[in-house]
Amino acid sequence: MFIKSLTIYNDNGVIREIPFHQGLNLIVDNTPNATTETGNNVGKTTVLKLVDFCLGKDAGIIYSDPANPKVEHKNVKEFLINTNVVIELILTTDFERRDVVIKRNFKNRSNAIREINGVNITNEEDYPQVLEQAIWGIESDKPTFRQIISHNIRYSDQNVSNVLKTLNPYTSDTEYESLYLFMFGCNFEHGSIRHQTLEKLKADKNFKTRLEKSNSKSTYLSLLGLVDARIDELQKKKAKLNINPNFAADMDALNAIKYQINNLSSEISTTQLRHDMILEAQRESESQKANIDTAQLALIYKQAKVLIPDLQRTFEELVAYHNQMLDNKVGFILKSLPRIKEKLDSLQKELRNLLIKEDALTQKVVKSNTYDELENLINELNQKHQEKGEYENIIEQINTVENEILQSENELRTIDDDLFSDSFKNHVQEQVNKFNILFSQISRQIYDEEYVIRFDSVLNKKTGTNIYKFSSFNANLSTGKKMGEISCFDIAYTMFARQENIPHLDFILNDKKELMSDNQLIRISKIVEEQNIQFVASILKDKLPSEINQPRLFVVELSQDDKLFRI
Repeated sequence: MFIKSLTIYNDNGVIREIPFHQGLNLIVDNTPNATTETGNNVGKTTVLKLVDFCLGKDAGIIYSDPANPKVEHKNVKEFLINTNVVIELILTTDFERRDVVIKRNFKNRSNAIREINGVNITNEEDYPQVLEQAIWGIESDKPTFRQIISHNIRYSDQNVSNVLKTLNPYTSDTEYESLYLFMFGCNFEHGSIRHQTLEKLKADKNFKTRLEKSNSKSTYLSLLGLVDARIDELQKKKAKLNINPNFAADMDALNAIKYQINNLSSEISTTQLRHDMILEAQRESESQKANIDTAQLALIYKQAKVLIPDLQRTFEELVAYHNQMLDNKVGFILKSLPRIKEKLDSLQKELRNLLIKEDALTQKVVKSNTYDELENLINELNQKHQEKGEYENIIEQINTVENEILQSENELRTIDDDLFSDSFKNHVQEQVNKFNILFSQISRQIYDEEYVIRFDSVLNKKTGTNIYKFSSFNANLSTGKKMGEISCFDIAYTMFARQENIPHLDFILNDKKELMSDNQLIRISKIVEEQNIQFVASILKDKLPSEINQPRLFVVELSQDDKLFRI
């Protein structure tokens, strides 16, 4: 499948229509070398990104800074969204037909366009699978469509500097194993299951490591034993406690009696005070009778007689009257005394009875263990049961994950008996040998050197299982030569995939080709022409060798005055 065209349009019409052809396709930056302009940001790499976007990449690659994806070029983003920019990519098998027509815009949710052959894919997660079905007629689980085409589109730092490591830097070796077994035509019936099992095994082992971060399983078992022993000890202490079953009722009764005693004592004090006041009043009255100054009283009477000659009472009568008044007063005061004494005796008797009851209840309560002791035991038991629950839960989780790990290892052992059998290894080697013949031929034509790849069965440290690891052993190459090696690999792989009838794309997208030497660019141009491979490269025009500095090879020319989106 080749690229037939890439069209950029919005509400105002067509912005760019870029037709492609067989062989070498150049995206040219016309920025003159003599000026102070750098030639950057005119959009030549963005053309490659737009193709990638149509093939399922996130929209952020178009308007985000490659060095810092969190930084967005707001003017570009706003232009793409506000003017309703749509990207149309047409794929073809013969440059006559429109085999696959893809349309995407930069809006979200219900306003998003993800159209494949006239059908809009509403669920973004389904888009790569539908695209794979439209292009190749298959739907693969592992490797994914995006992984398979990762070597066809190279513009990021990761895949322009690595021959085989074309996925993101955090991709696991198991995913690369699935990818390259597929790419080299080593179809393995249980490959997808094995990949899932390996990922599960890795996750389970990581989880077990986290569970045992503080203590190992054996330590938790030891701690659990200590907790069980302490719980048993506390239960025995609890059983021996002399707890009065009626303790609460007895305490309530004791408190009630204390309350009655307090009230009664207060009443006795008040009554005693009244009793004492009566006696005091009696003594005071008697004192007044005994200590009266009769001489003074006689003088007063004599003066009164002078003033009132007709005064009928004698002095002796006056004294008698005074004493009679005092006697009456004392009699009145003493009249309530017997009743108060009777009440006081009754209250004191009641108090003595209450004090006897208080003493009996106090003895009863004191002789039993207090509820504080029981409460302390129960609190510690609760704490120990909580610790026991935590330890048992962790141990259960460790046991569960150990069983899961054992099950995964058994499943992998069964699968790996076939995958790492001599017959399958031989098959992988045969396929790699076939590819290396083409790889070495192409590299010899371009660099007069023979490049090859190899594979090894190595131990995956994270899962403890074997894994096929593919690698290039053409080390210590310069940046330009490394890019040349990558181009040799991509060209050779396209030829190999055709030969082995493996699903593939017939186009290769490369950035920064000005870093390669002129001779290699010229040789690549000839090879892709001969092999009918579409090789799309972005490059500065003043870096082109004269042999390929030809307008017929240019699919689009950009500059500081005519940038891709013409914003």
